[in-house]
Amino acid sequence: MDTRESKTPEEEKQHIINERIPEDYETSKPHLQPEAKKQPGGLYKLLPLVVIILGVIVVSIVVLGIINRGN
Repeated sequence: MDTRESKTPEEEKQHIINERIPEDYETSKPHLQPEAKKQPGGLYKLLPLVVIILGVIVVSIVVLGIINRGN
């Protein structure tokens, strides 16, 4: 890893060229990376439940608003 503060113009150009080249699938081997094998964890499982609850709340507010407007 290069920890120098500044680079020569040629080094900077080479660095930019290397950053723009996409990673090759054969050399990256994502199937061998342990984080790729791990099941994703987190709150993403709750997203459908949250969407449904928010939908019920919005529908109930609309329905109650229509009912109260009629009286």
